[in-house]
Amino acid sequence: MAWLMWNTLAVEELRFDAADRGFTALTLMLSLQASYAAPLILLAQNRQTDRDRVAAEQDRQRTERNLADTEYLAREMASLRASMQDVATRDYVRGEVRDLLEDLRETMRAEVREELRAELRAEMQAEGDGENPSAPASGAASTSAPAKRRKR
Repeated sequence: MAWLMWNTLAVEELRFDAADRGFTALTLMLSLQASYAAPLILLAQNRQTDRDRVAAEQDRQRTERNLADTEYLAREMASLRASMQDVATRDYVRGEVRDLLEDLRETMRAEVREELRAELRAEMQAEGDGENPSAPASGAASTSAPAKRRKR
């Protein structure tokens, strides 16, 4: 802008590039600047292309490593799942213990019931044989069995 202003508005003797000749000196200066700038711009573009190529190669290598790691982890998970099918897990063991405990409780209940029945039969038989002749046979069994249970 300064070049153009100086050569159009300045006094005729101070002008060094005439507007009537199309600013020849300015055109030559701009051509000189373009002649050294063009190769520099091309070099910069080539360098950027090289940087992009290196970045793309690094991305590809990183992607391949990630894929290999993922495949390895998937194989490991599959082998763990296969081996875990043969191993008793915590939930499985808990379920088995619960089942055994319930079976044990049922067995104990049955044994206690059977023991009580045997005691009751023995008491009824003892009453029927005449140990307590004053009490009626039907009422003696019902009163003596609870009394013995309470004593225990």
